[in-house]
Amino acid sequence: MIRAALLALTLAAPAAAQEAVTAQGAVLRVLDKQTGAVDDLTVPNGTAVEVGLLSIGLGECRYPAGNPSGDAFAQLTIHYRDDAEPVFRGWMIASSPALSAMEHPRYDVWPLRCTTS
Repeated sequence: MIRAALLALTLAAPAAAQEAVTAQGAVLRVLDKQTGAVDDLTVPNGTAVEVGLLSIGLGECRYPAGNPSGDAFAQLTIHYRDDAEPVFRGWMIASSPALSAMEHPRYDVWPLRCTTS
């Protein structure tokens, strides 16, 4: 479903907008819906961070070529507690977090932007 949406966006975009650059990492926002706590995390590509009861792994973050402040696409794997199966695995898009949202009763996670330095 996500790949189809990304493909549709890619096909509809001009050739220059189709190129993406891999950033060094991403800034992710985590909301704990029980406590109301919000954390913004800077996560390098290929690493994982722990916040609350979540372990969030960032595969990579991409942004449109020539526009580092443009839309971020983050490849995430998110585990709750010590569960073997992730509660989310896939790409999240900063401008459309609901397109590929993590469905969890306690936490919301979404990318804000890619980091370039």
